[in-house]
Amino acid sequence: MKRCPWCEGFDLYREYHDTEWGIPLHDGSALFELLILEGAQAGLSWSTVLKKRENYRQAFDYFNPEKIAVYNDKKIAQLLSNPGIIRNRLKINATINNANAYLVLEKEGQSFSNFLWQFVQGKPIKNHRQSISEIPSTTPESDAMSKALIKAGFKFVGSTICYAFMQASGMVNDHLVSCHRYSKVAK
Repeated sequence: MKRCPWCEGFDLYREYHDTEWGIPLHDGSALFELLILEGAQAGLSWSTVLKKRENYRQAFDYFNPEKIAVYNDKKIAQLLSNPGIIRNRLKINATINNANAYLVLEKEGQSFSNFLWQFVQGKPIKNHRQSISEIPSTTPESDAMSKALIKAGFKFVGSTICYAFMQASGMVNDHLVSCHRYSKVAK
């Protein structure tokens, strides 16, 4: 079975590629989780975060923004001592900050899903990449998403993070055309 070469290496990575990566995701809570995990990945490999994803879910109250938004110093200290997650104070503080920004959008009547999907006009961009070298790290759409998220108060949402997020959430189909998932995701 032909896959995108980036996912080869271990079973969890292949499973993620085959069952999640690039499938259009519209649930606001799931998008929030993915955005937080993409921010946690900054400077690291996605495989590092993927291996710790279940620990993240438990440590961060299954990414419930209402709970995360009120984390205090005691909870931050617990997170910083938790070996199951990436123990980076800036990233943990950004998660709390982002939960508050998410809640502000929601309070203003803005669906988080619609807010994010607007950058691709509500439907996935279908790319036709032949090789990994053709895949950019940013696009005008990820630049625009990053600027809008920053304006809305989010942190750890640079354009590179946003493009990786767009790929993972199915806003863009960056499976290589030779990958067995390309046509399935394109449908």
